[in-house]
Amino acid sequence: MRVFVLLFNPGTDNEGIHTIRLASGDGSERNIVMMFEAEDDATRYAMLLEAQDFHIPAAEAIDSEEVEAFCRNCGYETKLIPEGFVPQSPEERVFLAPPETNMKDTEWSPENPTVETSDTSEPEIPNPELDEMRRRLEGLL
Repeated sequence: MRVFVLLFNPGTDNEGIHTIRLASGDGSERNIVMMFEAEDDATRYAMLLEAQDFHIPAAEAIDSEEVEAFCRNCGYETKLIPEGFVPQSPEERVFLAPPETNMKDTEWSPENPTVETSDTSEPEIPNPELDEMRRRLEGLL
């Protein structure tokens, strides 16, 4: 099945895939790769990341089996985001809109796959213009 994932620097040596890091019930963390059924949903999510001043990903079509194999090798999970997705729990809201906290360091290497650190050094400063853009984008759902 063809799905859309969010890639950074597609086709380069520094290509990366967007993941969501969520806490598990046992206190550990897990990385989830979202596989969007609809390209429009993937593009919308990428625009929400851009609105948060995050690195700008590209929505790229790829076979779901290839994504799942990659995730198994990395110890990541996958989440299929169907067209018209409606969250069923507070945790699932991150599959509709990205969390406010992004990673500072996005350099990944096979030798050190967990170099990312959470950006909690400064509190978020309210931005009415950004908030309005978020409301308009969320209204498109």
